[in-house]
Amino acid sequence: MEGPTHASTPSAPVQAAYGYCEAVTGSQARNFAYGIRLLPNDKRQAMSALYAFSRRVDDIGDGTLAPDAKLVRLEETRALLGRIRAEEIDEDDTDPVAVALAHAARRFPIPLGGLDELIDGVLMDVRGESYETWDALKVYCRCVAGAIGRLSLGVFGTAPGAHDAERAGEYADTLGLALQLTNILRDVREDAGNGRTYLPAEDLAKFGCSEGFRSERMSAGADFAGLVHHEVRRARALFVEGYRLLPMLDRRSGACVAAMAGIYRRLLDRIEREPDAVLRGRVSLPTHEKAYVAVRGLSGLDARTVSRQSTRRRP
Repeated sequence: MEGPTHASTPSAPVQAAYGYCEAVTGSQARNFAYGIRLLPNDKRQAMSALYAFSRRVDDIGDGTLAPDAKLVRLEETRALLGRIRAEEIDEDDTDPVAVALAHAARRFPIPLGGLDELIDGVLMDVRGESYETWDALKVYCRCVAGAIGRLSLGVFGTAPGAHDAERAGEYADTLGLALQLTNILRDVREDAGNGRTYLPAEDLAKFGCSEGFRSERMSAGADFAGLVHHEVRRARALFVEGYRLLPMLDRRSGACVAAMAGIYRRLLDRIEREPDAVLRGRVSLPTHEKAYVAVRGLSGLDARTVSRQSTRRRP
């Protein structure tokens, strides 16, 4: 699943479109931006185009429009994706995100259907869906995050001769689930303020947290720490499985994934140590710690560790 390489320099309008997408990524997605800065220019541009389109979809779901208006906007965005897929976007189109994504999709074998899945996931948000079980929540997570993992793999490709490379898409999907569950834990208070609760209802009931997270104080008898630790264990298992992707990637793509995933794993560590912190506000990592994770990813340490563990597990 190696991605094709294109040595030709994009035209000035396409370069400008990529520049817009990179500006969006740098200002709106600091964790993501830390990872993709480790990529070569063509892959970094393609990832920025994917992010900018995804950000547009997310912003519709999180915006202040009425639900009916959001549904219209999402279907308009799906129609735009159809035009990109049909190669109907010209370089002088007035939408820089569409121009950049259309060019990226010609450069790399990006499975654009993953962006349809993202739109489907945001439609679940607009309709106010809740999730009784982890299996139900996984469907949502696969739409909004697993699909992003598979889209990203279309840009990264797999390294020549990578063992078990046919499973790379599965591992990318699982790593996306791990990142999304970490996001859900980090944002429980913010999401509750927006009328959303993502954690499975059966888990909330098990730990006495069914009343939700609108306040810094949980109701008497609620075991919020127990709930968080339960979900952290689930996320850790997903990270372990998803990290098996790393040895399948070339050095710089592996560094990118290791940096992004490493930031979220450290967030998970922080949430595990102090569960109540997420009720007080968004938990984040300081810049110096993100930089350390990026250097660790670039060193290939995580990929080598996973490769050794995978070798030991093989029969």
